[in-house]
Amino acid sequence: MRVLQIVLALFFAVPSAGPKLVGHWSAAESFDRIGFGDWFMYAVGILELAGAVALVVPLLAGASALALTGLMAGAFITRLAVFDGRYALTPVLLALPLVLIAWTRRHRTGQLLALVRRGA
Repeated sequence: MRVLQIVLALFFAVPSAGPKLVGHWSAAESFDRIGFGDWFMYAVGILELAGAVALVVPLLAGASALALTGLMAGAFITRLAVFDGRYALTPVLLALPLVLIAWTRRHRTGQLLALVRRGA
C-alpha cells in the first residue's frame, strides 16, 4: 500500500499540480474554459500538492486520500459538464486507488480526528 501512496503522491505532485503551479499554458487554457481563471488553477494545484505530501505522511494519508477523492469527484463532474466527457475516466481511475488507501488507512484517520478533537 505504501508504494501505491508514493506513486500517487508523485503523480499528484509532478504532472498534475506542477503545470498548474507554474501556470503552464495547457493548464491555464483548461481553467479559462472552466470559467474560474488563474486563481482557481493555482488553488487546485496547491490542493493537489498538499494532498500529495500528505499521502506519504502516515497520520495524514487516509484523510489526504479522502480529500483527493473529493477533488477527483469535482474533476469528473467538470470533465462531463465543461469538456463534454473528454478524459472523464481519468479522475475516476485516480479515485479508485485513493478510496482503497482511505479505507486501509481509516484507523489513522480516526487517530487524526481524535488528536484534532483533543486540541479543539
